[in-house]
Amino acid sequence: MQENIILAQLSDKARQAEEKNKIEATDFLDMYQVHLAKNFIAKNCIDNVVLYGGYEDSERKVAVFYPKDSFDNLDESQILQIVRIELPKEEQGKFTHRNYLGGIIKIGIKREKVGDIIVADDRADIIVKKETANALAQQLSGLNRFQNSKISIKEIKDLRKPEIKLEKIDIIVPSLRLDSIVSDLARTSRSKAVEILAQERVFINGQNETKPSKSVKIGDVITIRGKGRFVIKEIKGNTRSGRSILSIDKYV
Repeated sequence: MQENIILAQLSDKARQAEEKNKIEATDFLDMYQVHLAKNFIAKNCIDNVVLYGGYEDSERKVAVFYPKDSFDNLDESQILQIVRIELPKEEQGKFTHRNYLGGIIKIGIKREKVGDIIVADDRADIIVKKETANALAQQLSGLNRFQNSKISIKEIKDLRKPEIKLEKIDIIVPSLRLDSIVSDLARTSRSKAVEILAQERVFINGQNETKPSKSVKIGDVITIRGKGRFVIKEIKGNTRSGRSILSIDKYV
């Protein structure tokens, strides 16, 4: 059902951009929805679209469709802004991503209206579409948790980008089955990996996956709750016994 809704929205935005001859953007898509969007774009050979979330490695993105004759004038940065919350000194270091997201949900803003939330000890940068920025800033200022904070609207170029740290590791697996890869990444037994899958703790490209025999592909992003996030980069080769040597990027 979710897939059909997202694909219909993408199709509608693509059509509207062409018929109205103006830029059209979806709400924010999560990691799995971005994966669906990429497949939709490739399948339909659409070249007048950009997936943009404010910075290169953003997890949540909007799909920006533009008239085919206006590509040279496209500036995706004009679509998004930042709502910045700067904490008073006595509250710095106390708030997590969950605190900020909880505040957004409490005031009734739907998750799809908000992109990534970049958290530092002294502030949070909340990425939103321009049409949402003013309302979000005003409503957040009414929450008790932010009553002593400075809340302002900034341009996306002012974003304090998060520092992405990756550790390159190699694993050796008997097959590209998900249970086999989860077993190695989580450093546990194959039977325990199956339990982790059954507990709905494993996601491929943002979609929950419980099937042990699911085949993993190069480029897939695997998230194991409690263990971390991993990107399957390449198959480096095979051992004499036929096991695959995989190169992995691990988020640290």
